[in-house]
Amino acid sequence: MNILHYLAVRGSICLVFGLSITLFSSNAIGQQKIASIERERLVTMLQTLQGAIKRDYYDPAFHGIDLDVRFGLAKERLKQVQTLGQGFAVIAQVLLDFNDSHLFFQPPLTNLDVDYGWRDRMIGDKCFVLTVKPKSDAEKKGLKVGDQILTIEGHPVNRTDLWKMNYYYNTLNKQKALRLSVLSPGGTQPRDLQIESKLFTNRGARAGGQLSELYYSSGTEFDLNLFANIGSVTIWKMPSFGLNPNSIDSLMDRVKSSTSVILDLRGNGGGYVLALERLAGFMFDKELTIAELKGRKKMDPQKSKPSGSTFTGRLVVLTDADSASASEIFARLVQLEGRGKVVGDVSAGSVMQSVDFTGTMSNDSIAYGASITNADVIMSDGKSLEKVGVIPDERVIPTAEDLANGHDPVLARAIQMLGGSISPEDAGKLFVYEWKDEKVRMVKK
Repeated sequence: MNILHYLAVRGSICLVFGLSITLFSSNAIGQQKIASIERERLVTMLQTLQGAIKRDYYDPAFHGIDLDVRFGLAKERLKQVQTLGQGFAVIAQVLLDFNDSHLFFQPPLTNLDVDYGWRDRMIGDKCFVLTVKPKSDAEKKGLKVGDQILTIEGHPVNRTDLWKMNYYYNTLNKQKALRLSVLSPGGTQPRDLQIESKLFTNRGARAGGQLSELYYSSGTEFDLNLFANIGSVTIWKMPSFGLNPNSIDSLMDRVKSSTSVILDLRGNGGGYVLALERLAGFMFDKELTIAELKGRKKMDPQKSKPSGSTFTGRLVVLTDADSASASEIFARLVQLEGRGKVVGDVSAGSVMQSVDFTGTMSNDSIAYGASITNADVIMSDGKSLEKVGVIPDERVIPTAEDLANGHDPVLARAIQMLGGSISPEDAGKLFVYEWKDEKVRMVKK
């Protein structure tokens, strides 16, 4: 199935920050020296991925990259690495050099995961702590909601590189501890914290965890989608498009009778094309070409057809820096069709279509993979949202103080636009973060 997804994983990759692969700290997990057979496996992974990209990548010019030269240099670097983590970083960097949000390496599955005890998000041009796990080392060391994160392991945090930092520290090179420099709301002097992480074992092997993966998976798709009513306004918090498209039908039952709907796509990193098309079929009363796909060969456009029970009321869509792929496409579609308004922050600008590639090493069951971009997504105005994002009709940015006090001025403003009334303080009380073991999700209070 074609996927519009965004892995906001936390990771600083060596060349991105001008680092050397020798910079892997003593805090890194799994720094055992590799044997010759493991080095050979790394080289095989690299060569297999080169073949997959050469065959499937949407741009036959590969963004001007000479595949043979670039992968040849990576092969030479693999001869020098001392640990698997370093080897994975070398392979990952080759794909990151394409500067493509949907092209990235997925290292071999593992059941070892790491919990740093906090979650963050870019808000405007700054990174803030969204939630801190109770009784974690992060809480003990004084990390608080609303703190601005200035650096992670000495590297400045910015909107462009945060997802790469996520990718590194949660997928490629999990850490026993992270050094942060943070600034309290209203503060002027940064404070330095060394926060110990917690290692845990997942049931069943999986790819490395994501620090921005907010939602623990217990419960049905219906449970993960949250609803609230303020007067005649229905609020639908939709955490992901990564659901069975048929689930959209039952979810729409909660909003069809409303006169006004706020679709909250903040933190929604995308998902399946079919789920996007199904939702559009319920929100637009005509057949639409959502977007054209620009790949190596002619591809069918993304389209939607009216469901037969279209919601015709007023619509406001909320976005933030973690609203990506399918979320961005839907929000921009609402703008282009004049269907409603978009409120919040500029979206991620991570809008491509990709397919998943899976490989296994010969004579064993070690699996690895990659997300490989197979198309650029062109909206009806002839433009791509990649690296641009959706510019809200009304940009509302929470402050550090808003976060610290649990206020939600974005949701409050959207309710006001639809004729309702609620304070940012009360809006912030509608949904709260709940931790369960090493995972967290938003729940209705």
